[in-house]
Amino acid sequence: MALENSVFPSRPDSLSLPVEEKGEGEEVEVATEATASTRVFNVSEELGHVVTTETTPSPPTSAKVNRSFQDKLAEREANAIQPRKKTQGTEKERGRFGWARARRKRQRYVEKNGRCNVQHGNMRETYRYLTDIFTTLVDLNWRCSLFVFVMAYAVTWLFFGAIWYLIAYCRGDLDHLEDETWTPCVNNVNGFISAFLFSIETETTIGYGHRVITDQCPVGTMLLLLQAILGSMVNAFMVGCMFVKISQPNKRAETLVFSKHAVISLRDDKLCLMFRVGDLRSSHIVGANMRAKLIKSKQTQEGEFIPLDQTDISVGFETGDDRLFLVSPLVISHEIDARSPFWDMSQAQLEKEDFEIVVILEGMVEATGMTCQARSSYLAEEVMWGHRFSPMMCLAEGFFDIDYGAFHHTFEVDTPSCSARELSLAAARLDAHLYWSISSRLDEEPTLASPEAKQPDGGSANSKTGETTFIVGEMTDIQEQTGLGELNGSVATDQSESEA
Repeated sequence: MALENSVFPSRPDSLSLPVEEKGEGEEVEVATEATASTRVFNVSEELGHVVTTETTPSPPTSAKVNRSFQDKLAEREANAIQPRKKTQGTEKERGRFGWARARRKRQRYVEKNGRCNVQHGNMRETYRYLTDIFTTLVDLNWRCSLFVFVMAYAVTWLFFGAIWYLIAYCRGDLDHLEDETWTPCVNNVNGFISAFLFSIETETTIGYGHRVITDQCPVGTMLLLLQAILGSMVNAFMVGCMFVKISQPNKRAETLVFSKHAVISLRDDKLCLMFRVGDLRSSHIVGANMRAKLIKSKQTQEGEFIPLDQTDISVGFETGDDRLFLVSPLVISHEIDARSPFWDMSQAQLEKEDFEIVVILEGMVEATGMTCQARSSYLAEEVMWGHRFSPMMCLAEGFFDIDYGAFHHTFEVDTPSCSARELSLAAARLDAHLYWSISSRLDEEPTLASPEAKQPDGGSANSKTGETTFIVGEMTDIQEQTGLGELNGSVATDQSESEA
């Protein structure tokens, strides 16, 4: 079989392979002596003869040739479609000229840990930082704060130590060190090092008693008062900065956690955007308040481009649901209604959108009484459509047990992929259809009338024979109404049919 496709127009008899034919629909096995032995026939086009070569023995194989033409055609089409499926799965977004390009990942406005990803540059009015030097020192990082703290004390000690040395040098105290009759300004100050140590003892109020100021130096007395006052101010300023920096509630926000993803699913037959927030500490946040913002660039009708426009997302401000009692993890819900920025957003459109949702939790720390703020954000790809948060609370013996291992877990639920607007319109159509169908049925429902009811113009033949009659429309008083009742009923029926 392999030699049939050779370049030879005809096949020699010595190369003919024995073929055992079987009935139609059965398998035809082609077995050759060349495959059973260790010799393989190789055809040389240049020499025109058959050459046998030694090869390694291989197990006997059988070729199945009972496949129909339709099976081969189907296999060929399947092999042709398979590469197309692979390319469709890895298809990228096309650019303006049809070139493939990967979707650019959005730069976060607020990081997941709450840090704002904004840097201020080209600021020329830097003097404004000096007008609020206390806040500037508090906002510095710890390395700069410790450097400023050490240098504040070292500079003041060196400055006043140099002044004490200058006084001793100008008065001539350094020239009369061995003269016992000489009264110096400061006893036992014989150089700059001793003057520097005296400055440290004065400012820190240590007072070892070896170096003391005498009453023969009024300039030294004034300098002593000045150093005591300035030293107290430096102590108050630097200790205050360090205390405020240590007691800042920024680290308290580390124990306020947000879920990694936000979800969109139905809640009370309405699409809602939900995320979870929890507090890891046993000390609670007093007066916790939740806010949410949508960060998305937009263009106005006049053509003005507004980058990173902020739109408020209601999380229960009108109903008071934004004020939280954060004892256990809570699921914050935003109902997607006509005032929501997600009113026209469907599942397919969500995958193409480029926005960021910033969530902010504010409250007062119970231990210190200082206001704390925790922040996080969700990009468009971090919003999961058709998911719901897993429950994480169970009732134990005498208390409620919370499993924080399921804090970020979600599971899929049946959720329509249409937008909230389309869902609302579909619900309105269904309600209108039910209303009109029920009302039309009520209007067309026959009313059983009594055989004693009087008919206009002396009654009909049915009333005379005593048979029951049905009046369509509103029921009239049988005892008082006559032919006018049937007339009113027919008019009401015509009106209901026209309304339907």
